[in-house]
Order: sequence, then C-alpha cells, then structure tokens
Amino acid sequence: MLELFTVATITILAVVSPGADFAMVTRNSIMLSRRAGVLTAAGISLGVLVHVAYSLLGVGLVISRSAVLFSLLKYLGAAYLVWLGIGMLRARATEPGTPAAPPLSDMGALRRGFLTNATNPKTTLFVVSLFSQVVSPRTPLAVQLGYGAFMSLAHLAWFILVALAFSSPPAQRAVASARHVVERGIGGVLVCLGLTLALASLQQA
Repeated sequence: MLELFTVATITILAVVSPGADFAMVTRNSIMLSRRAGVLTAAGISLGVLVHVAYSLLGVGLVISRSAVLFSLLKYLGAAYLVWLGIGMLRARATEPGTPAAPPLSDMGALRRGFLTNATNPKTTLFVVSLFSQVVSPRTPLAVQLGYGAFMSLAHLAWFILVALAFSSPPAQRAVASARHVVERGIGGVLVCLGLTLALASLQQA
C-alpha cells in the first residue's frame, strides 16, 4: 500500500510540473484547436509507455548508468526541442480569420506529443528512478504494469485538462490578437529547455 501511495504521489507531482509536454499541449490547444491539444495529450501518454517498457525490461537502468547513452538521449531530446522552438519563433502575425498556425493532421498532433515525451530525458529519469528506487523487485509484474498504466493515464488526464483549459473560449479570446506572440513565447521556452539540456550534458561530460 505504501509503494502504491508513493508511486501515485510522485507521478502526480511529476505530471503537473511544467515542462516541454505542458508547453506543447498549450501551444497546440491555443494555436490550433481543442482536438489537436487532446491528441497531443494522447501522444504524450503513449510516449510515457515507451519509458515504462524499457524500464521494465531493464534497459532504462542501463541507460541511466551509461554516461554515453544518457548523453546521447539528452542531445536527441535537446535537438528536437530546439528544432520545434525555432519553428515557433518564426511565427508571424496573421490577419483575423486566417489560421493562427500551419495546420496539423490528427496523426501529426499525436506524433508531436509522442516524440516530445519519448525524447524527454526528464521523463526518462522520472520513470527509471521510480522503477529502480521505489518499486520493489519483488513486486509482481502485473502490479508493475499497473503502475505503468497509471503513469500513462495520469499524463493523459492532466494534459487533456490543459488542452480543454487553453482551447476554451475565454482563453481563445484572451490571445486572439496576439497569437503569434504566444507562439514565439512558447517557442522561446522550448529552445531554452533544449539548450539547458544540451549545456547540462556538456558540463557532465
């Protein structure tokens, strides 16, 4: 029971902490649509399952203990965030009635959420630490799978709420005249996150 409580508490705290996932769902919900935001949230929850899968297989522990592998993962995640951020920084003001951002297909929104989370070293550390430090090796596999499912569903539920909030009419009205500013702001956040990851990896090398 204590293990379950600890896993649930740490998961909830990690999910609600701002980061790349939050920025991406917010951006797609404001700039595109509620549907795009919800699908991005679904992609993020699928990305969590990738981290859960390799943690259960023991690969996550290998990654966390290998400076080279973990640095490569950090650089990959940093490059992806910087690439996304630069694209958003190039946003320009649009005329009323025109799309606020280039259209994104349902699969594109799902894929963007998935890649944002799957390449996020923060999520790697969170999931690997949870399974290696909190979850006992004696815990049945079925229970560990349940923990993984809870982590994924917690991400899904939280980011759907984020998508609903930022795609609501009041939120849309608040940013209607300055969507390109919001786009650039979120892009700047992603670039900063990416550069911070890269610099941290260089300092640890």
